[in-house]
Amino acid sequence: MKQAAATDQLAFVFDAGAEPSAPGFTADACALPAPASEAPLHISAPRRTVTIFVRHPRARRYVVRVIDQHTVRVTLPRWGSTKEAAAFAERERRWIDKQLRRLQDEQARRLVHLAHPMLGPIASDGHRLSQGELIERAKSQLPPRVNDLARVHHLTVARVSIRNQRWRWGSCSRAGHICLNWRLVTMPDWVRDYVIIHELMHLKRMDHSKRFWKLVAHACPDYQRARGYLREHSAALAPGC
Repeated sequence: MKQAAATDQLAFVFDAGAEPSAPGFTADACALPAPASEAPLHISAPRRTVTIFVRHPRARRYVVRVIDQHTVRVTLPRWGSTKEAAAFAERERRWIDKQLRRLQDEQARRLVHLAHPMLGPIASDGHRLSQGELIERAKSQLPPRVNDLARVHHLTVARVSIRNQRWRWGSCSRAGHICLNWRLVTMPDWVRDYVIIHELMHLKRMDHSKRFWKLVAHACPDYQRARGYLREHSAALAPGC
């Protein structure tokens, strides 16, 4: 709280090479905005987060709090105005972004621990999901997400397949067929979305040229951080480890 050459299909391997630098990222840059869970006085959605303004009769000053990865709450005193509260939140934007990144990093560390192939992620009822359950979850969750992001970027996907790929996170063919590794369902949303966007951008350029990486950076400003996550955790998430 704070007062290469073109091919018919391109694959995204677990440990891809370096690419040109890109602009800095904002929190949750790749993901679509999440709905707020609290009834707000007023809602705005800057930088892919939802800001909730709540008036409190005992508040003596404006207070900003990062609730979760998608929600920022600003408490207003009884005499305060939403306009002044929004200005206060904007002045604290650097601190807010820092807290959002910290929450994302904490979630990523938790998910890596839970997603270790020897243990498996934990379901809502407390049991550890089997590989078969994870694959079924991937088949139900990943294709709709591909289609959602394709619509955002005005692209058309012919087909989405979920596979048990050993050294690929995903691939894209010239015909618009995108294949994704089922293990993506165990990853943080912002990492999963980067892999999907990476493959979607191959519908525009079937290479890994500087122009391709500019497309990725524009669609997913957070991509360098996501690539770092994949490089760091590939060994833990790869099959057979």
